Amino acid sequence: MKNILIVYYSRQGHTARMVRTIKAHLEELGNQATVMPVAEALREGVDWDKYDFVLCGFPVVYGTYHPHVFEFVRNNCTQLDKKPNAMFNVTVVARTPFKATVEGNRYMQNFLNRSPWRPKDLKCFAGKIDYPNLNLFDRTCIQLIMKITHGPTDPTVCIDYTDWEDVKAYARHISELANNA
Repeated sequence: MKNILIVYYSRQGHTARMVRTIKAHLEELGNQATVMPVAEALREGVDWDKYDFVLCGFPVVYGTYHPHVFEFVRNNCTQLDKKPNAMFNVTVVARTPFKATVEGNRYMQNFLNRSPWRPKDLKCFAGKIDYPNLNLFDRTCIQLIMKITHGPTDPTVCIDYTDWEDVKAYARHISELANNA
């Protein structure tokens, strides 16, 4: 089986949980998987020769990706392009079927417009709204966005829109891509 690197960013832990789920399923399928936060990859670098496949996972926060995401991609575009690779994003707008597609997800489209890297496989996942664990500023901003997009605004709710069976299926898909590369 293959040695798969998963580089990710997580602001509040939801993307990290998704990455841990993917890693566990990749390993159940006989692969080796290494998880590396994007900040660590920037600080310490990546030994690209160790990996057969690279998966990147990034949340969308306030309509964009963290600056470290773009820095990582700029600094490592050549190495990423040399490996079989994939990328997924996590955003609450993907709670609707069309916006859960690469074509319908404007944040994925914006990434592709801004990025020199062209991932070979793309996926969009719905994220999570966790109002009780947001600070006042973030809660207020998210409520405003949800009001505009007809989403939930109750500050006491936590709604996980992620289809965890789809996350597991995606791990199987990544394993197949890696093993067929």
